[in-house]
Amino acid sequence: MPRSAIINVMVQAAMKAGRSLARDFGEVQNLQVSLKGPGDYVSQADRRAEEIVYAELSRVRPGYSFLMEERGVVEGDDPQHRWLVDPLDGTTNFLHGIPVFAVSIALERQGQLVAGVVYNPVMDELYTAERGAGAFFNDRRMRVAARTRLSDAVLGTGIPHLGRGNHGQTLLDMRNVMGEVSGIRRLGSASLDLAYVAAGRFDGFWEDALSPWDIAAGVLMIREAGGYVTDRSGNHDVLEASSIVAGNETIHRALLKALQKKPA
Repeated sequence: MPRSAIINVMVQAAMKAGRSLARDFGEVQNLQVSLKGPGDYVSQADRRAEEIVYAELSRVRPGYSFLMEERGVVEGDDPQHRWLVDPLDGTTNFLHGIPVFAVSIALERQGQLVAGVVYNPVMDELYTAERGAGAFFNDRRMRVAARTRLSDAVLGTGIPHLGRGNHGQTLLDMRNVMGEVSGIRRLGSASLDLAYVAAGRFDGFWEDALSPWDIAAGVLMIREAGGYVTDRSGNHDVLEASSIVAGNETIHRALLKALQKKPA
């Protein structure tokens, strides 16, 4: 299926930033593993990728606003359009030489998600979606998985670490979910987690405390691939919510029910 002009713009920006990340990824694997050295290097790689995305999108769509992980809010002359950008989603993976990270770009028009791109440059995997036009993996249409039983499902999630997240809630969630499913995976990149749901690789996904730039592109992909995305309470406006739950209609409903169990 031919890509629209706006998707082409986003793909070009994501792939150019991805090439920069791939070069830096080759170098970071050779760095001495210490907190300061590699951490500083990854921050430089992150900023370089974000600058590339910012420059590319600003050139072809001047005036659009931005919400970016590093720069934060950049107000443009056009209040109807906003880019949401995570130039390196999966920073810890990147730092440790794990090839699971992505560039994530989404576009809002009048507060509604209309286009999204997620690109893993090391695996050369490109996920795209446009409102009303479907979702695609390397230009092949994506559909969410058709499994209807949690007992057959493999789910993705995030696990908080030192200094971040609600560890107690996560342990309760795992207790409630892990006994009902075929498997749980933790990739370390929320944008790819959501893309995997859209592609049918994961049957569902849940996580708390994510930022809009982490999830915007993936949310649109899942919906365009026939899936459901809400917060823990079932609300559909997830970009400003404190949680996200996704899957096909049946898995999404069953996962919500499992997550809402009270402690015994």
